[in-house]
Formats: sequence, C-alpha cells, structure tokens
Amino acid sequence: MIATEPTIPGIIATMPAKHEAYFKELGTRIAKARKERGLTQQQLADALGIAQQTLAHYEVGRIGVGIAMLPRLAELLDLSFDEILLGHPTVRLPGKRGPASRLEQQLDAIARLPKAEQRAVSTLLTAVLAQHATPAGQEAAAAP
Repeated sequence: MIATEPTIPGIIATMPAKHEAYFKELGTRIAKARKERGLTQQQLADALGIAQQTLAHYEVGRIGVGIAMLPRLAELLDLSFDEILLGHPTVRLPGKRGPASRLEQQLDAIARLPKAEQRAVSTLLTAVLAQHATPAGQEAAAAP
C-alpha cells in the first residue's frame, strides 16, 4: 500500500491497494507536465510550499496528492482538472476563460477517438464545409 498525506503530524494513513494505480498515473501526469514546462522538482515544490522529496513521492505515486493541493497544482502546470485528474486533454483557445463551448467539447472528444475514426470525422467535416463554401472560396480553390 502507498501512503497518503499525513493527516496528523507524524502519522501517515495508508490507502487501499485499488487506489495505488491511480496515484501512480496521476504522479506520471504531474511529472510529465512539470518537465514539459521546464520546471525542476525543486521549483514546483517551492511554488507549492512543500518539500522536493514530497513532490518526488507524488510523482512516483508513493504518496497520494491531497485534494486541497490539486487546484494550485493544476494552475501551476496550466492544466484543467480533467487533464490532471483523468488525463483527458482539453482543447483551449488562447486567452479564453470559462467553460468550454460545445464545439470545443466535441473537438476534445474527437481528439480522443482512434486515428481511423478521427480521419472519418475529418472526411465528413471536409465534405460538409465544401458544400457551404462561398463562391469566392470556390473560385479560389479552382484557381491554379
């Protein structure tokens, strides 16, 4: 069993084995996002107000990340809750805040499809968009 964050100073509670795999995957996502942003463990740990060793334990799944830390962790790593908690990529437009639009949610769902199904959706979209092209756009496409 792996440990969770201390609940009482010096006492560490253990978690059920069924949660171990999740915390290892969560730790992997945290480490990957940290590295993609060019941060060291020490830099991220300092920003979170924890010891570097604690962050190292989070990243390998030895210690479960406390729920209270998740909002700050997501903010520092520029991840949505879906990305950090579940590993689902989120389509975001630069500078846009708030919930994703229906189209953004659909694009996110398409991005999670197998490649063959993504190509089928792309082909369908191309055909629909071609039917609604403006005459000027059609002329531009036909020009050499």
